[in-house]
Amino acid sequence: MMNWEKLLLPEGLKPSDTDLQRSQFERDFDRIIFSAPFRNLQDKTQVFPLPENDFVHTRLTHSLEVSSVGRSLGKSTGKFLLDKYPELASKKLQPFDIGGIVATAALAHDIGNPPFGHAGEEAISDFFKFHVTGKLWKQKCSENEWDDLTNFEGNAQGFRMLVDKKNGMNISPATLAAFTKYPRPAWSKARGHKRRSQKKFGFFTSNLSHYSLLAEGMGIPQLADNCWMRHPLAFLVEAADDICYSIIDLEDGCTLGLVSLEETISLMAEIIGDRYDPEKLQKYSSPKQKLAIMRAMAISRLIQETTAVFEEKEVAILSGEFDQALTEIIPSAENLEAITSLSVKKIYRSQPVLEKEAAGYQVLEGLLATFSEALFHFHFFKEKFSGHNKSILRLLPEELELQKPGDAYALMRGLLDFISGMTDKHALSLYRRVKGITIPGT
Repeated sequence: MMNWEKLLLPEGLKPSDTDLQRSQFERDFDRIIFSAPFRNLQDKTQVFPLPENDFVHTRLTHSLEVSSVGRSLGKSTGKFLLDKYPELASKKLQPFDIGGIVATAALAHDIGNPPFGHAGEEAISDFFKFHVTGKLWKQKCSENEWDDLTNFEGNAQGFRMLVDKKNGMNISPATLAAFTKYPRPAWSKARGHKRRSQKKFGFFTSNLSHYSLLAEGMGIPQLADNCWMRHPLAFLVEAADDICYSIIDLEDGCTLGLVSLEETISLMAEIIGDRYDPEKLQKYSSPKQKLAIMRAMAISRLIQETTAVFEEKEVAILSGEFDQALTEIIPSAENLEAITSLSVKKIYRSQPVLEKEAAGYQVLEGLLATFSEALFHFHFFKEKFSGHNKSILRLLPEELELQKPGDAYALMRGLLDFISGMTDKHALSLYRRVKGITIPGT
């Protein structure tokens, strides 16, 4: 059974020596806000790659909204926990501290996503699985390392970004654990298929020791070797993401004309329930205003339902008996499923999305092929290291240190840090330049 005190304050409450008005959880939030990986989310795909409409969400706006919902979920849950466990209050914890942990973890939840959204993740994985240049690296990697490369995961890349000292975030253990929705490496074979926390993986082989020490310090039990239970607050982070992408992707689809206003309002009204008043809604002439009101009311209802379910399942979560998405068992679960089904049909598989995703595959495959070939020749096949390869390597940032002797896996992790950290536009621009489609100065 996990213990809330260890889960929230494994190292005790440590106010800053220089700023007593800011909690460690607030510092976590600020450090992520000001970090380069977070800033790059402003031009990374949410659903619609390279959006031309100002009202369509990017990863940055999505992350800010998920954080807002996460803060509400965390504060409500925090009040419940402090009422139930008075010893937490004696440690000077407040509901807004729990809200701060969830808000910060939610803010960072997409920080490791590559350009072009989930299509980008697949493009990177497929490069190593199927491309002739990508497969060259298999002979230089261990089996576990190869599993990492052939199963690129934005969540694991995000964990890497948060613990990487060069990013300077140094966030608290509670926030880092709440961020980790899938506490296992790619190669772990002991995952439980019915456990939500084991659906994907949350860190790479190179970061296994980071999570192992984190879990040990917080008293998070193992389910099996190198496979752990979730930190309880990770369920709230996941729920905040589920709520936002369900409602807001639908809103974006309506804004772009892929889903009718009438259908969008109807779906949201099912969630709002008896609070929905169609007569009041007619007072607003603008579709944007109508959507904004419906979205706010729907999200409010979903926050209430999710908080109630978490409180109901709290003991089972601490013991590891409960391991489902909270949004799958709330009263509005069927309504969310209906929205998801419609979104898949009319939004995620719409022609503009599919066309731009296809382009994203080409861009990322082209960049990986060009740079990884140059790296492979430089380190492992000197007789094929050409002048072109030399020019390509000079385009890589010096801080990656990819031209220094090192193991193949470390080289690929560094290259993937570079490519996955790009914005959509940066990736497209660099692809055009290295392929000679665009020549600087012309």
